[in-house]
Amino acid sequence: MLLLAAATGASAVSVQSASAATSTLTVNLGSSTGSVLHGANGALYGLSDAGVPSDNLLTPLAVTTIAQKAPGGTQHPNGDAAKVAGTFVKDSSSGKILIYMQDYYPDWPYATTTLSSYLSVVDTIAATVVASPQHSSFEYVPVNEPDGIWFGLGVSSTATYDTNRDTFFTWWDAIYAEIKKDDPTAKIVGPNEANFDSRFLPDFLAHAKSAGTLPDMMSWHELSSSSTANFASHYSTYRAEETAAGVSALPIDITEYGDRRDLSVPGQLVQWISAFENAKVYGDMAYWDIAGNFDDLTTGQNTPTGAYWLYDWYARMTGNTVSVTPPSPNTTDTLQGVASYDTTKDQAQVILGGSSGAANVVVNGVSSSVFGSNVAATVEETDWSGYAGAGAAPQVISRAVYSTSSGTITVPLTGMKAMSAYRIVLTPSNVTTPTAANAPYSASYEAEAAAITGGTVYTQGTVSNANGYATSGTQDVGSLNTSTSAVTFTVTAPTTGSYDLGIYYGNQGGTYAQQALSVDGTASQLVNYPATLNWLWRSRKDVTLTLSAGTHTITLAKYNATLGTAIGEVTLDKIDLTAVSSAATVYEAALGRTSGTVSYNYTASDGTGEGRAVLASGASSTADVYAPSDGFYTTTVRYATSGSLTLTANGNTVTGGTLASTSGAMSTATVSLYLQAGMNPVTVTASGAASVENVTVAATGSTSGVTTYQAESSANTLGGTAVVTANTWASGGSYVGYIGNGSANTLTFNGVTAAHAGTYMLAIQYSNDDTSGSGNYNSNIESRTASISVNGGTATTEVFANTFSWDQFNTVDIPVTLAAGSNTITFSNASAYVPNIDSIRIAAQ
Repeated sequence: MLLLAAATGASAVSVQSASAATSTLTVNLGSSTGSVLHGANGALYGLSDAGVPSDNLLTPLAVTTIAQKAPGGTQHPNGDAAKVAGTFVKDSSSGKILIYMQDYYPDWPYATTTLSSYLSVVDTIAATVVASPQHSSFEYVPVNEPDGIWFGLGVSSTATYDTNRDTFFTWWDAIYAEIKKDDPTAKIVGPNEANFDSRFLPDFLAHAKSAGTLPDMMSWHELSSSSTANFASHYSTYRAEETAAGVSALPIDITEYGDRRDLSVPGQLVQWISAFENAKVYGDMAYWDIAGNFDDLTTGQNTPTGAYWLYDWYARMTGNTVSVTPPSPNTTDTLQGVASYDTTKDQAQVILGGSSGAANVVVNGVSSSVFGSNVAATVEETDWSGYAGAGAAPQVISRAVYSTSSGTITVPLTGMKAMSAYRIVLTPSNVTTPTAANAPYSASYEAEAAAITGGTVYTQGTVSNANGYATSGTQDVGSLNTSTSAVTFTVTAPTTGSYDLGIYYGNQGGTYAQQALSVDGTASQLVNYPATLNWLWRSRKDVTLTLSAGTHTITLAKYNATLGTAIGEVTLDKIDLTAVSSAATVYEAALGRTSGTVSYNYTASDGTGEGRAVLASGASSTADVYAPSDGFYTTTVRYATSGSLTLTANGNTVTGGTLASTSGAMSTATVSLYLQAGMNPVTVTASGAASVENVTVAATGSTSGVTTYQAESSANTLGGTAVVTANTWASGGSYVGYIGNGSANTLTFNGVTAAHAGTYMLAIQYSNDDTSGSGNYNSNIESRTASISVNGGTATTEVFANTFSWDQFNTVDIPVTLAAGSNTITFSNASAYVPNIDSIRIAAQ
């Protein structure tokens, strides 16, 4: 959080525009800069409730810190540190939960109070923390942005500053003492100013050292558009001030980083990651809009955005970081990167981004003793998908094999996008000619460059408006609300076939909006756009088109003579035209998550970048698999074992999930896995020694074997206030609402049939647009919960994230145990309303 006035300071930012020149980023594998910290992967209010975001999303990120509101706090309706602690610690056992103590209060900025009153609040917070089973994972942040709130440390008058500073010291010492009295083992973080403050920090260090109130971790915020340029200087200045004060080096957490135009954008965020990893500091992405989406890395409850995969790559980096020299160090909006080298895995990884055009990545120190005679370089891209658009698993865009004889290789990148991030993985190769990458054709077209009628071009998210929302090309087309409003794109299809039209849009209307889509002047369909948080909160709507080879016009309009007048209004940012591909996604075991005793072998590597994860008995390898929708996906595991392997999906053993002995030879086993939309951990666990090469998952799933039950069916039982309500956007034309908020207000699905007793996935289609209170610039959306009971048994509680509209029905999947034959499933909540229920789907695991 940031006082808005603090964001208006002058910034010295050098911006690199797109250029035909090829820049060079140099990596030196022989120059270690220390163990990979993964410090930049934190988030402020990244979690809203237990299960939002899902474990499937959270676990792979190996999060080191999160910052949440104080237990019992009223600053926002969700994000309570105590309520999310169990989930977080389960998913990130070594991570720390920073408690924003002043967020106990409802107002922002925090209303003025007295020291004695605040000390009473400290006591209340500490009592909950000490009693928590996750006590050791909490750290206290006593004050937030004291340069602007309560203490006025950012004033220009020296005399006033001196007075305010001394007041702050009195408070700091008293709060520090109170926390230590209440919780003697407490870790304290501060002073947590809104900006790096070279005037205050020397005073603070000197005072806190003398008073014995030094924090356990130093913190401040980096929220300026110039922060990525200035952070290295801030860091070195602070370390010098520490030394001058005689203070041993403290760990640092930049407890809020990034502007709105940075968050959700892989090419922007990689600049922050490289800066923080280079300095070995922790960092938490800023909370500008909603809690529970890990500050725009996730959407819904279980779906990654494009930016998520950047942090997944970052989490997969192991070993030591090594020296990286970008073409323009410490310069905003330029090519930056971070690299790791793990000789125990025979791997090197580089993640980079921040500019468009072409770049050469020069890697020095490529050792033949690690990589052998040849090294494979696999390049992947993760593109921007907006704040709420689903980000599919990254595409491999190129492969090459290089000789290691000179110790230096150059990996060329062309056609880079400023909003994308890229990963280069180096592994040994036994061949000199790699298997070609098969990424489908894709091209982007900006709305502002299209033919526009009855619309206005607006500029968004520039360096001078850094807290504006990210927009492709920094412009979009809005005010498309007249009968003549239309945007016509001229596109090219290289071959005849099916294409995915990805439309980047915003819709603040609170319900669905539409546009009339026509191709080459012929009406196609009305495109239905789900609601978004606001006009600039980009999501992506995908429509499949069949196009012949050549040039075409694609028009999105308010009115079409054949289709009629579209409802509502949207803003348009860009469209992506991507050839539909049936190619399966390959998840390499050598790059996945593992547990237990694991080694790596590349003796059979054929240049696709893969190796084998060699599992000791009891060890496991996990592929974090993305599915575009719920369904059964053909999944193939390539492995070798003289024992056996057990295959699980989403923690559940699946039918056909025992993979038999191959007598030590490499072979494959294929099963049909039910995967939920978004992320799914698919794990193989060895019984006896085994090698796993990869897990391959089909591009599309099948709904054959999935049974749907509509909530409004007359076969169901509605109790109390529960009522069927017609809704155009519900799957069956109606939903059941007013469930809960009283023990008698229930919905029971009757006759839910199971072919056999066992574990099934229950997919619940629901809507929820609850909000509570106001938080200045934050949108205080709320989750809802439901108690779900099968056959009258013990109920479990499930959380349902906000869907931004009562007309937008999203899905949550949970495992349930059903008896053979007919079952009942009941939704209830004695104390609050359940979300509106549209339908349920049942699928056997």
